[in-house]
Amino acid sequence: MQISVSGKGVDVGESLRNHIETQINEHVQKYIDRVTSVHVVVSREAHLFRVVITGNMGTHSGLGFSGRGESADAKSAFEEALEKASKQLRRYKRKITNHHKGDAENPLRGVKAKKYVLSPEVGEQDDDKQAGLVIAEKPTDILTMTVSEAVMKMDLQDLPALLFFNSAHGGLNVVYRRVDGNISWVDPGQKAA
Repeated sequence: MQISVSGKGVDVGESLRNHIETQINEHVQKYIDRVTSVHVVVSREAHLFRVVITGNMGTHSGLGFSGRGESADAKSAFEEALEKASKQLRRYKRKITNHHKGDAENPLRGVKAKKYVLSPEVGEQDDDKQAGLVIAEKPTDILTMTVSEAVMKMDLQDLPALLFFNSAHGGLNVVYRRVDGNISWVDPGQKAA
């Protein structure tokens, strides 16, 4: 993770810079390990120090976090900004963490399935020839989650697509990343009338 500390009209001393870098490393990596960069700007306006923290989570969708603090001294302003940024990271981690594995009331919570990896020639052969070989087979879970949770999970695990049960109605849905970088969501929904 790259951490940059700069001052806007303020000289950031070595002691404060080291404190900021140590605290950022400690707090950010406690919640998420995919943060690529964090920028901290210390400035002074009138009698208050202002610290702004911005970070990039390294996901395809460009998710980030930020925190802002103001105080009479720079260290207190940084602590306030760090607490706000940490709160965002905690919420983000809570969203992507599945706390309901094995939930007895919801049987769709973790439906067991098998995942197969097929050779690329599948579908390119004639009908009279044998289908492609199965290269790998392993068990997997199809989880129940919201669409936003599915997109976050897909981004954090760097998956091209994700099959999940939609928590709104229990039906199977798919989210996938398009060639143009946008995300598509397939929801068969109700049966056609």
